[in-house]
Amino acid sequence: MATLTPFTGSYAPDAVRFLLTPVTMPDTPVHAKEALIQSGQQHYSQLLSHETLPEEDYLALFYQAMAANKMRVAGHVALLAERILATRPHGVTLVSLARAGTPVGVLLKQVLKRHFNTDAAHYSVSILRDVGIDRNALRYIVQHHALETLVFVDGWTGKGVIARQLAASLQDFAHSDGVSIPAELYVLTDLSGDAAVAASSDDYLIPSCILNATVSGLVSRSVYDKNRLGATDFHGCVYYEQFKEHDLSNYFVAEILSCVDHIRCGPQNNPHPELDREQLQTVSQALLQRIAGSYQVSSPHYIKPGIGEATRVLLRREARLLLLQDLASEATRHLLWLAEAKSVPVEECKDLPYHAVALIKEMHYD
Repeated sequence: MATLTPFTGSYAPDAVRFLLTPVTMPDTPVHAKEALIQSGQQHYSQLLSHETLPEEDYLALFYQAMAANKMRVAGHVALLAERILATRPHGVTLVSLARAGTPVGVLLKQVLKRHFNTDAAHYSVSILRDVGIDRNALRYIVQHHALETLVFVDGWTGKGVIARQLAASLQDFAHSDGVSIPAELYVLTDLSGDAAVAASSDDYLIPSCILNATVSGLVSRSVYDKNRLGATDFHGCVYYEQFKEHDLSNYFVAEILSCVDHIRCGPQNNPHPELDREQLQTVSQALLQRIAGSYQVSSPHYIKPGIGEATRVLLRREARLLLLQDLASEATRHLLWLAEAKSVPVEECKDLPYHAVALIKEMHYD
């Protein structure tokens, strides 16, 4: 069993407990990382391109996104909190998926306490495609909390990979540990129709997706390398303490909470229609098939739909092409900035069902 070391990143001690092991990782430049991943020499979870602070003009896009979208995010956080309470009447234990889920989990914990008089524990854990959820972290949580209180939280779905990985991981956990946990994912917005509970299905700009560690408690995305971690360790992460003076993690939370307070002080009688998950899944699958055929993409792994996923590609992968529904849209200004900075071609595709789709550059080996 892993030994829990208190680790809250740059958040307040009661905001979140990262079940991650801070490690030192070598810097793998993006191009080299892409070559190692696509050639099969290493899995993406073993590699990390070190982060740098965003440039001032890019940071300005984050603040613009906050001004434009913070009320929308706040409304969805409040709605998601309501839906959590409706499905977890016997208590709430938030398990956010590092790292896009972490700021959402921090917000939900505060909203549940401030507006619903509910104390929720909050852990942030690693989940990696093909590797799965961190079993040591999961073992720690189920030893300390009732299974019926667990709520898995992420920011959004793109094409549903993490939702399906969560389901597969929990099925494996049931076999290995004899503990059955429902594979229910809760998100702010569900593009692919794979979340169990969502506040929205809109492809909109959640401002936290624009930045990396400086809006996520100064924590990197999670890593898993057996050579650096023991059998009982939690998955790893890099803690960017050197970015402390530039950290916006608590600013993001405070701004959204202020908006939630404003919303909750108003009338609470707006109906929220249930999402049509089957229709969302149909749209998602049709898009993947269409893009794969039109652009000769060999695997859906190289297609990243939605603003959030497209942003991730341009921040930390080798991008081949950025498709935008509207070149003049405010929602994707940061994507245009990133594409120009990295010399990534951009095409306008007005019939996209989402604001953006990014394609990862495929490297071919003889």
